[in-house]
Amino acid sequence: MAEAEAAQLKEEGNRHFQLQDYKAATKSYSQALKLTKDKALLATLYRNRAACGLKTESYVQAASDASRAIDINSSDIKALYRRCQALEHLGKLDQAFKDVQRCATLEPRNQNFQETLRRLNTSIQEKLRVQFSTDSRVQKMFEILLDENSEADKLEKAANNLIVLGREEAGAERIFQNNGVALLLQLVDTKRPELVLAAVRTLSGMCSGHRARATVILHAVGIDRICSLMAVENEEMSLAVCNLLQAVIDSLSGEDKREHQGKEEALVLDTKKDLKQITNHLLDMLVSKKVSGQGRDQAMNLLNKNVPRKDLAIHDNSRTLYVVDNGLRKILKVVGQVPDLPSCLPLTDNTRMLASILINKLYDDLRCDPERDHFRKICEEYITSKFDPQDMDKNVIAIQTVSGILQGPFDLGNQLLGLKGVMEMMVALCGSEREVDQLVAVEALIHASTKLSRATFIITNGVSLLKEIYKTTKNEKIKIRTLVTTDKTILYSVATTLVNCTNSYDVKEVIPELVQLAKFSKQHVPEEHPKDKKDFIDMRVKRLLKAGVTSALACMVKADSAILTDQTKELLARVFLALCDNPKDRGTIVAQGGGKALLPLALEGTDVGKVKAAHALAKIAAVSNPDIAFPGERVYEVVRPLVSLLDTQRDGLQNYEALLGLTNLSGRSDRLRQKIFKEKALPDIENYMFENHDQLRQAATECMCNMVLNKEVQERFLADGNDRLKLVVLLCGEDDEKVQNAAAGALAMLTAAHKKLCLKMTQVTTQWLEILQRLCLHDRLSVQHRGLVIAYNLLAADAELAKKLVESELLEILTVVGKQEPDEKRAEVVQTARECLIKCMDYGFIKPVS
Repeated sequence: MAEAEAAQLKEEGNRHFQLQDYKAATKSYSQALKLTKDKALLATLYRNRAACGLKTESYVQAASDASRAIDINSSDIKALYRRCQALEHLGKLDQAFKDVQRCATLEPRNQNFQETLRRLNTSIQEKLRVQFSTDSRVQKMFEILLDENSEADKLEKAANNLIVLGREEAGAERIFQNNGVALLLQLVDTKRPELVLAAVRTLSGMCSGHRARATVILHAVGIDRICSLMAVENEEMSLAVCNLLQAVIDSLSGEDKREHQGKEEALVLDTKKDLKQITNHLLDMLVSKKVSGQGRDQAMNLLNKNVPRKDLAIHDNSRTLYVVDNGLRKILKVVGQVPDLPSCLPLTDNTRMLASILINKLYDDLRCDPERDHFRKICEEYITSKFDPQDMDKNVIAIQTVSGILQGPFDLGNQLLGLKGVMEMMVALCGSEREVDQLVAVEALIHASTKLSRATFIITNGVSLLKEIYKTTKNEKIKIRTLVTTDKTILYSVATTLVNCTNSYDVKEVIPELVQLAKFSKQHVPEEHPKDKKDFIDMRVKRLLKAGVTSALACMVKADSAILTDQTKELLARVFLALCDNPKDRGTIVAQGGGKALLPLALEGTDVGKVKAAHALAKIAAVSNPDIAFPGERVYEVVRPLVSLLDTQRDGLQNYEALLGLTNLSGRSDRLRQKIFKEKALPDIENYMFENHDQLRQAATECMCNMVLNKEVQERFLADGNDRLKLVVLLCGEDDEKVQNAAAGALAMLTAAHKKLCLKMTQVTTQWLEILQRLCLHDRLSVQHRGLVIAYNLLAADAELAKKLVESELLEILTVVGKQEPDEKRAEVVQTARECLIKCMDYGFIKPVS
């Protein structure tokens, strides 16, 4: 009965295969394999399942199934050829050659076998040629780099070539196999910044996407040495080493998504120990005086990115719990640093804010109340241990720590305010004669006063002191902060003053004809005051930012609704928008908590206020790293305000900057793309792609280029009865290079994702081939590369379509580009053109010249 059922399942699988339902066919063959012990039937089933694996591009499975069929019958010619095809796709050309050689021996007149034999022989020879030439290139580069007498331009060229080679899998492997790690360490030992930088960037490329190499490099270089390089004052070096560590972490934690087999898998079976060692060293960097401010920032960026869970649906938060137990006190030490004290660690303007963000992310990643209570107790013990009536510096650090926590998890900060003596110490420090004590105390009072109950305490106990400080101090930072905390009803007045300082109220357009008419009729015509000119406004904004107005605004936004009215919110939104005007200032605004503060202003308040706040958010989102500007889940709240600006009632600048912000967000993750899609932004983005305004059309096309990575967006392009694909194809033919580049990127991703879209592209407009040829010949390399990727996708999609392309002038274009020497800049372009030609050879449309 079992054998009969197995035979029936085999026939069922064959029917599915003929209907091109390869998953169903695989399932039927797999079920049949469990029921039969007949060797002939087993061989057939394995051979057939291997054919399904080839069709679904599951080449490892296909090779394995074909091998099982060959184990049963070593002369199974179909199984041999299928294993050959699978091995070729896996890059194991020598093994594939042996299989097809055996096929050709068994059937010497089979033209298909003979053609495959010739093709594989050519590929193997080319691979050997490239390998040996790569070996010699690697050797030559190291000789130049390690020669003290090498000319500067040769050194620079060799360093750049080495970096490029390290980013390619074949090149990285050749460097690795040719004692490259030891030679790169020699470059590091030279201590010449340009050579050390080249070595670090090459190592980074070698670690990317390869767990075994990353493990070896980590142990060969040593985590101590890596961290000491990241600790230097040089910002470029610190960032490069940060990228190296990120590449190592991604590879060790499985972010590379590669299959590891055999010896490589045995090498790197358990990476937890290495990852824990990296975490410990990063935590140690936070409190070391030997580490520069840049290095400390990069260490916190790595902890921010790799410790908390990326998805809260994942149950395991053990990395966060480990950092809380072993590193929270170190993070609290950073957040409590006071720049004016002699004991202060080296810091940048962003260091304390990054520490607050890290505390916030760790706290948000906790799963239950006992975990949060443990976190709170560590904070309480740390703060209370700093209180010392004999040492004022310690007291200042304790209050600065509370202030920093209030900028992170606010509910935790509010609990800490309830600790005995905290509020009293804040007020006491206000009475100190030292400016550093006053500044820290007033800053903390601002954060504390956003809760009505705390504000009442301050009004009762500290108003007279604050007024006295305001009168006597010459420090503008302290003046601004004392204003914000003096009276719970003063927020509207302060906000109005700041609106006047920044000239952020609406100004009616002056019509020259009406002005002349008013003068003629002897009416009073208001004239612009000299101090209202743009230069003066910019100067005032700079002074406000330098004085720390952003953190004061952020505190005002946190106030209870009893204090903060909708009208005050609108005024604050206007001020934020004025502060965000200069792109260079936006990093400072983010560092002082401006991104976080703008979200409630964009979601609640008057209509005008919400639009102003949304516009300010768009300005920040357009140029900032969203992970820093809007950490954690907060980034998803930014989408709705930005989408609200995609409206014909908004002005062109608001539309444009909202599109830029959405482009930046949509490039971060598919969850963000999904959020943008759910907010129904896609039709608006498409409408702006039709705009006559060049910049709006460009911004919308760039946004769509990122959005097409989302499956639901792709489904919109696949649907019948719309011109979405036609619009993208026609935009590829625009004269505007930036529009062309974005449209070509979108088209390259769409055609790579769905073969149906490759065929559809040829039907939407008669100009498609001319546009494609123009892209492949473009002067701008990024546009040309995207055009060649589209050409490859079309060639790979369908044999008939490929034949049509080969018969056109495109073949000549591909040949010309493919014959070029692949220097550093043109490497991707030339390689893609060659892949197109190889695909043509696979079809048998062209043959290699011997």
